[in-house]
Amino acid sequence: MSENTTQCKDRCVWVFIEQDEGRIVDVGLELLAKAQELAGTLQGQVWAVLPGSGIRDLGESLIQQGADRVLVCDHPELEHYRTLPYTRVIADLVRERQPYIFLVGATPVGRDLAPRLASALKVGLTADCTDLQIGDFTIKKENRTVKDLLYQIRPAFGGNLIATIVNPNTRPQMATVRPGVMRRIQPDSTRRGVIENVEARFEACDFALEVLSRELRPASVHLSDAQVIVSGGGGLKSKQEFELIEELAHLMGGEVGASRAAVDAGLVSREHQVGQTGSTVRPRLYIAAGISGAIQHRAGMDQSNKIIAINTDPNAPIFQVAHYRIIGDAGEVLPMLIKVLKEKTK
Repeated sequence: MSENTTQCKDRCVWVFIEQDEGRIVDVGLELLAKAQELAGTLQGQVWAVLPGSGIRDLGESLIQQGADRVLVCDHPELEHYRTLPYTRVIADLVRERQPYIFLVGATPVGRDLAPRLASALKVGLTADCTDLQIGDFTIKKENRTVKDLLYQIRPAFGGNLIATIVNPNTRPQMATVRPGVMRRIQPDSTRRGVIENVEARFEACDFALEVLSRELRPASVHLSDAQVIVSGGGGLKSKQEFELIEELAHLMGGEVGASRAAVDAGLVSREHQVGQTGSTVRPRLYIAAGISGAIQHRAGMDQSNKIIAINTDPNAPIFQVAHYRIIGDAGEVLPMLIKVLKEKTK
C-alpha cells in the first residue's frame, strides 16, 4: 500500500467510518457498499474517512469492503468522539480534497457530527435517508439541467410521503443513512487500494469539552443482526398477551420487536421498536402480530426476506408487504404457533 497524498478525483464518494475502541460500526460498512454503487454510476472512487486513535490497522479491512482509498487520521485526541475535534479534522479534509458526495451513518455520533460538519462547510444535509440514487434535475427557473446529482430519498410528513431531495448548488452533497437500511457486501481479500495517513490539526477552541470517563452499557437487544424477529403491535391487549411474542421469539431463536403503538402502550421497552423512529431490520423471517402496518413501521421492516403478518383486519396495510397472511386475533393465533413449535422440538 502506498501512502502518497493525492487530490480527490472528480465525483468521489466519501464515507465517514465510525469506530469505537477499534471496532468499526456496521453502518460504515453498509455505506461503503452503497458508495460503490453510486461511484460506479459516477465513474468515481470510494474514499473512507477513518478518524480515531490506534486505528491504523483497520484500513485494510475497509478496502476489502469497498473503499478505494482510506484516509486514516490517527491521533490521541481522537480516541473518543468529541464534536469539535472530529469536525475540525474532517472539515479540513473536505475543503482540501473536495469530494462530490459525503455519507454519514445516522447513529448518535453521526447525527451529532453531520449537521455540525454541514454547517462548517456551508452545504446542505438530508437526514435519515432510506435510499440514495444518481439522477438529473432540471431547475425550471434557470432553464438548465444539472446532471448526476445525488437523489436523497426519505420519508416525509410523518411517513405519509416519500420525498426526493437534491442539492444542485453546493458540494459535497451530504446525507445520513440509518443503520440497517443498506446491505453490506462480502469482504473481497483480492481488492487493492491506498491507505493514506493524514495529519490532524487542531485549534485550542476545539478542546472546550474534555472526556473525564466513559461508561459503556452493552445493548441488550440486537435487532439489526437478528435473523428472526417476532414483533407485536397495538393489537395485543395486555402485557400478558405480549409475553406470547417473547415466548415465540425465544422458541425460534429470534429477537423481540415491536411497533410504536406497543411501545407507547407500555407493552415493551423502546429499544425493541422497529420502524422509522426505531430500528431498520432485514431478517430472514419477520413475524408481525397485531401490527396494522403504518408506513412508518413498514419502512423499517419491508425488506425482510419473508414476512408473516397476523391481523384481524383483512385490509390491514401490513398485508401489502406480507408474504403470508393470517387473518385472526394474534392472542389466539400465537398460542397455536407456540404449541406447534413445542411439539416439534420434543
